[in-house]
Amino acid sequence: MHVQDSHWSSAVASGSAVSATPEGRADAARTTPLRVDAQRNLEHVLRAAREVFGELGYGAPMEDVARRARVGVGTVYRRFPSKDVLVRRIAEEETSRLTDQARAALGQEDEPWSALSRFLRTSVASGAGRLLPPQVLRVGVAEEQSDGGVSDPAQVPHQRSQPGTGELRLVPEAPEAGEDDAGAAELLEVVGRLVERARAAGELRADVSVSDVLLVIATAAPSLPDPAQQAAASARLLDILLEGLRSRT
Repeated sequence: MHVQDSHWSSAVASGSAVSATPEGRADAARTTPLRVDAQRNLEHVLRAAREVFGELGYGAPMEDVARRARVGVGTVYRRFPSKDVLVRRIAEEETSRLTDQARAALGQEDEPWSALSRFLRTSVASGAGRLLPPQVLRVGVAEEQSDGGVSDPAQVPHQRSQPGTGELRLVPEAPEAGEDDAGAAELLEVVGRLVERARAAGELRADVSVSDVLLVIATAAPSLPDPAQQAAASARLLDILLEGLRSRT
């Protein structure tokens, strides 16, 4: 999995070191009409950023994004004054895309298992799982030990949970909680409805949580140099994972 807190943190650190421009100005610039050539450059940069961050994680340098977009790094920074701004833009877009895919599955599939599997297949095929922000990938995995304590949190870096749970939780120390957390919470809510429907129908294992479903999306889309091989590998891996999620009763 490429999306990790360490990558996100490095993105924030490197971004804050290169620009003193307030982030609010970048948000305002996003709504300002662009010339045709500027709009084309923006689209190239965003496409390149999705590819580079999807392959290398959010720790990839801005120079790699500029090189993939075939523009100068100054062009990237004129539109995104810090790397943090670009990272957040991509993460927001991918979170929103997954939320839309989950809603479409809920609205267009009557059978609970068909809805869940459709969401997983669509999301894995789009590759959005490789670009999920860390606040939706903080998985509660700490289990209570026999003596009543909790396993060493150092064994699960960058993850927080309540003892004995496997559910995703938005933690308060997520970077600059606000709109990012709102988008993540919306995604968790919609995917949660898919999970609950499939579980209530007896088609999903009782111990499968929202976190498990998002982890499938994040890990079932390998980044391979050959598109045909990548599609085949993703489809095969997802088939295996879906069998693991399905109830045997």
